[in-house]
Amino acid sequence: MNCVICRNGKVDPGSTTVTLEREGRVLVVKGVPARICENCGEEYLDEAVSNHLLQMGEEAAMIGVKADVRDYVAA
Repeated sequence: MNCVICRNGKVDPGSTTVTLEREGRVLVVKGVPARICENCGEEYLDEAVSNHLLQMGEEAAMIGVKADVRDYVAA
């Protein structure tokens, strides 16, 4: 797959860090599986990974987390 942003780079498997922010709460998730453009660095997440991250964010908000850093663990 070629990058849809720069249209030149090849997109390869890798990992990234995702930061979720809502209403003054911050959740940082490291080691998130992604596809990353070798040219511009644009990051693409699969739908299942995105859904899992949003679920992690909801759970953190429900227990009152203000700020947290976590490693990604597949569902």
